[in-house]
Formats: sequence, structure tokens, C-alpha cells
Amino acid sequence: MAEHEVTLMVRAECHACDVAAADVRRICDQVGVPWRVEDVDGDAELRAEYGDRVPVILVDGSEHGYWKVEEERFRAALAR
Repeated sequence: MAEHEVTLMVRAECHACDVAAADVRRICDQVGVPWRVEDVDGDAELRAEYGDRVPVILVDGSEHGYWKVEEERFRAALAR
């Protein structure tokens, strides 16, 4: 499997973010891809860019999707 890095952009008290984090954790753990969470409210630029669409999934620094994890599509991106 190719080496990738996943970042999940979130904010506190966001139910959709909690659901997405659980999905990202499960999938990344299964395929051995490192991932991290970044709170958009901790940085004005991130809040301006992602704030109205969280959760946002970045794969290798590029936006992959937002609001929910599309599992089949996400797994395909990590398999490239």
C-alpha cells in the first residue's frame, strides 16, 4: 500500500466530526495509514477555509471530502 497521511479537520462539539473521526480511525487503522485531527477553531486561516464544512478529510494535504466519510472512495484513495 502506498504511504499516505490523512488529516481530519474538525471543531469541538461537532457530532458529524465525532462520527467522521471514528470512521477515519477505523479505516486508517485497518490499512495502516497515519492520521491526525486538527481543530479549525485554533487557527483563523483554517477556520476561514474549512469552518463551514467540517469535518473535512485531507489526504496527503489535498481535500478529499467533507461532512462524512465515503468509505469506498476513501479506501480507494488510500490504496493508490
